[in-house]
Formats: sequence, structure tokens, C-alpha cells
Amino acid sequence: MILEQINQPNDIQSIDPEQYGALAEEIRQFILEKISRTGGHLASNLGVVELTRALHLAFHLPEDMLVWDVGHQSYTHKILTGRRDGFDEIRCYGGLSGFPNRRESDCDAFNTGHSSTSISAALGLAQARDMRGEDHYVVAVIGDGALTGGMAYEALNNASRMKSNFIIVLNDNEMSISENIGGISRALGRLRTAPKYNELKKNVRSALSRTPGGSQMADRISRTKSSIKQLVIPGMIFEDMDLTYLGPVDGYDIPAMLDIFADAKRMNRAVVVHVLTRKGKGYRPAERFPEHFHGVGSFDIETGKSVPPKTEPSYTDVFSKVFCGMAQKDERIVGITAAMPEGTGLKKFSRDFPDRFFDVGIAEQHGVTFAAGLAVGGMKPYFCVYSSFLQRGFDQVIHDVCIQNLNVTFAIDRAGIVGSDGETHQGMFDLPFLQMIPGMTGLAPKNCYELADRLRFSAVYEGPLAIRYPRGTACSKMREFRPRIEYGKSEWMFREKEIALLAVGSMVETAWEVRETLKAEGHAVSLVNARFVAPLDTQMLETLAQEHALVVTMEENVLSGGFGEHVAAFLSEQSSSCSILQIAIPDQYVEHGSVSVLKRELGLDAESVCARIRTKWAQTEGNA
Repeated sequence: MILEQINQPNDIQSIDPEQYGALAEEIRQFILEKISRTGGHLASNLGVVELTRALHLAFHLPEDMLVWDVGHQSYTHKILTGRRDGFDEIRCYGGLSGFPNRRESDCDAFNTGHSSTSISAALGLAQARDMRGEDHYVVAVIGDGALTGGMAYEALNNASRMKSNFIIVLNDNEMSISENIGGISRALGRLRTAPKYNELKKNVRSALSRTPGGSQMADRISRTKSSIKQLVIPGMIFEDMDLTYLGPVDGYDIPAMLDIFADAKRMNRAVVVHVLTRKGKGYRPAERFPEHFHGVGSFDIETGKSVPPKTEPSYTDVFSKVFCGMAQKDERIVGITAAMPEGTGLKKFSRDFPDRFFDVGIAEQHGVTFAAGLAVGGMKPYFCVYSSFLQRGFDQVIHDVCIQNLNVTFAIDRAGIVGSDGETHQGMFDLPFLQMIPGMTGLAPKNCYELADRLRFSAVYEGPLAIRYPRGTACSKMREFRPRIEYGKSEWMFREKEIALLAVGSMVETAWEVRETLKAEGHAVSLVNARFVAPLDTQMLETLAQEHALVVTMEENVLSGGFGEHVAAFLSEQSSSCSILQIAIPDQYVEHGSVSVLKRELGLDAESVCARIRTKWAQTEGNA
């Protein structure tokens, strides 16, 4: 097995080129076998096997630095840098990360997880290299999808100022360019990067500048050359930004990629290398349905079907069904996503209402302000976004939506602990940054029925509104607790004395379990579903404080600035004598792992919460 010869960085450089094809098949089979059991990002990784190998042949790691945009396509990179044995526990708690991670390997030059950041990060690394007088190469690998993010263009604009080598690899797995144009483009690319050509170009311009009218002649020559290039070179957008463009090159032709990378390494400026690949390469189901195989759970390799098959609807499924029903009744309703139509449940909406569906690409900032414009124009926009990605539109939520009190609803998927994607994807910060914004109303449903009710509530609500709900199977318990939604009002589920559990969203189910345990131990326990995280139900809070010795807030969200801190601050202002216990995610970043394991480690599971309540209750009784 050829793969067994690769146990540390740069081992691939000792592999016989005649074995490259067989090695590619071994890598793809290895990824398929491992990810079919553990789950992970599949289509993107299968598509860049050859590109990754070419990069590892052309550059020497970790001295040279590779920055992977998003990073969900870095599995082959991990294999080639000696981490093959860790794939049995990839994305598991304490195991290998599914993204580049500097703590894991010196060959991971920069931690990534969100899109469109690679060029900025790599540009910083390149500038630091130059300032320190070093001479290694820095390479950013960015997909064509990530170029829909404005941050990438901000970085490209600054990269054009580079006076030293800086390489940007554009991994294009969608755009097709005909062979004849590609051939002409590659030929011109080699010509323009040849040392003799660049020296000649510089000497001609220098000579012309010393003759009468020479500068004008040089400008005319340059304009003529650019006009010709505009006809034959597909990368003129980069050339117009003063970046050298090379390609396109076949992302499965290693000798061709090595040639073009050699050309790129000779440049004393920023250069864009355009590589054509295909998502899911080598695995037919992923080639046919790359979006479905973007991020997968365990699956059967032969059929491509999930194992075990999905039986219960997720919160995303519930959102999709109810949202489409709402849109049938209200023609003002529009759905907006930032390149995640399937992940956010808008796929069906896009088919049923194509004229009211907008995929803005990986551009969350634009998506928020676009929604604001639609609202001013009389529409009812819903921006459907993962919690961790809404962070990227924070300023726009304040400046463009809330200051104007616009009728925009944020459907926030993957709120709370999301599991295996780890630190960059945990949805644990949305409550603090949304609660701090004046005029923002925040809702968190306890189960699938409440999500449906709150979506219908949003259809008639006027003003900024956020509905957060977790990843995974929708809770169908507590169906009998379904009172009508009143603005800003909580739901008393059980009203007793002694201990009060005040839970937000997904933590209501945990609070139910906690209550049953404490009741069995002889405690009188109230349970309140907060429903609204903003505004606070101050009337309910006053009653809780008067009738209970201990109030326990429970939220699947970071502690600082969260719901519990707002409750504690209010009760402190009221000079309440009751004790407060805040159950929340500790103020730390949360690594990858299954949701159940992470909740246990973070103290958010029922057993851990009960243990903390017992300790706090003993202190409360002692102070009575």
C-alpha cells in the first residue's frame, strides 16, 4: 500500500511519479471508508486529492505555509502530513479536527472554519515573512464559492500591493472553460512569467520612457495588450486588480499543476493560479449530488444512504414545512440564504417560490442589509442563517435593521452546541450579541410545535425578530404545553415553591428531566419556559423571586452576556433576596465532539445540572 509510505510531512516527495495515480485511488478510498463511519465533509475533500498532492510536491511544509479557506477540504492535507492514524476519531471529542488547527500540526498554518478568510490571513503571513527577512512561500487556497464573500476581494485589493511572492490558488469546482481558451491562456501565462519576458518588458518600458513621446507609446502598447488579453484570458478580473493570473489548469493533471506552481514561485508579486476541480471526484453519488455530500453523517458506501436512515424531522425540516405554508398565504414573504439553501431548509422554498428566493452567496453582511432593503420596500424578508455565520453580519443587524426598526426576521439555525464541526461552528454567541441590541426581539422554542407557532407569530409581528433553534432532531415532547404566544410573556409549565427552573429553548427539555429528578428527591420545583429571551418577562421574574428561594437559569449559550446574566442583573436591581444559579456554556471555546458528550463535559446535561443545584441549594439553606 503506497499510503503506508507517507507518515510525516514531505514523504510524498519520495513517491515514484508512476505511482501517483494509484496513490490518488488509495487516498479516496481511505477517505470514503473513514468518513462513511464517522461522518464529515466528503465531496469537497474528494475533489482536491490531486490538487493537494501537487501542493505538497511543489512546496516544503511546514517551512512553506498553506492556508486553506474554510478548511473542510483539508483531509488529504492531514493525511499527507502524518495524521492518517487519527481518522478513526476525526471530529470526535479529543480526536482529530475536521478543519485545520495549529494546535494539531505545524503544517496547519492558520485555523480556519468560516469562508473567505484565507487570502487575508495568508497575506498577513506573507507580510510578516518579508518583515522578518525570511524567504519561504505562502499559499492561500480558496474556492470559487468563497469568492462570493466580499472579504476575499478586500484581501485581493491589498494583495495587489505585494512586491514579493504571494500565491493564491483558486480552486474552481463549478466554472467550466473550453479547452481552446484554456490552452491559449496557459501559453500566455507561461510567456508572461518567463524571466526573459519579464526582463524584456521592463527594459522596453524603461527605454521608451527616455524617448520623446515614449511614455504615451508604452501606455498605448499596454492598453492594446490588455484588450487582446481580455478576449482570451478568463482571469482578467484579477489582471485588472494588478494581480498576475495563471491558468486555468486541470486539477487532476499533476505535471501541469507542478509546472504552473513553478511559474508562480518565480513571481515577485501576488499571483492567482486558477485550478479546475470537481466536487465528489471518484465517488459517483457525491459527483451527482455534491451538495448532499458536502457534510454527511455515517453512510453506506455502496448506496450513499445514511446509516441509520433518518426517521424523525429535524428543526430545519420543521422550519422548511411551516415556512413554505406561510409563504403560500403571504406573497410578501421572501427567503434569503448565504449559500446554504439545503442546510437552512430553504431548498423546497426555492423550488416552490423561485421569484421570492435569494441566495446571496457567502456574504452574510450583504444578506442582512439586502433583507433590510427588502423590508423598506414592503416585503417580509426572512434571513435564514446558521448561528455562527450570523456573527459575520453583526454590524448590519444593528446599523441597517434595528436602528430603523425594520420588519426582518432572522431564522437562526444551529443555535447552541452543534457538535463535530467544533470551535468555529458552535452557535453559542447569538444570544449575547442579539440581546444587547435595542429593539431586537428574541425567541427560543422548546420543541417542534413551539417553533411552528413562533414562525406563524413572526408572520404578523412588525419589527426585528430572531428565532433561534438547535441542530438535529426536533423535540416532540411536551406537546400538551402549547399556550398561545403573547408578546414578551413566558410560559408557566409547573408552578410550585422552593426551586424555580427558568429554561431557554432546547434547555427546557433538560429542565424537565432535572425537575423529575429533584421532585423524586423531595423538592418542590417550578418550571418556566422563558420563550422570549428579549424582552425579559420582568413580571414573571418578580413572581419567581418572591415565591422561590433559588432561581436556576438554563441556556445553551455562552455565560457572558447571556440570558442568565440579564436575569441576575434585573433581580439584583430589584434587591431580590433569592439565590441565582446560572447554567450556561462556560466562557471558553468548545472543541469538536458529539453533542451529548460536549454537553456532559460542559455541565449542561441533566445529571450535571442536578449536581450543581444540590450544591447551590445546600448553600441557600445554610444562609437562610
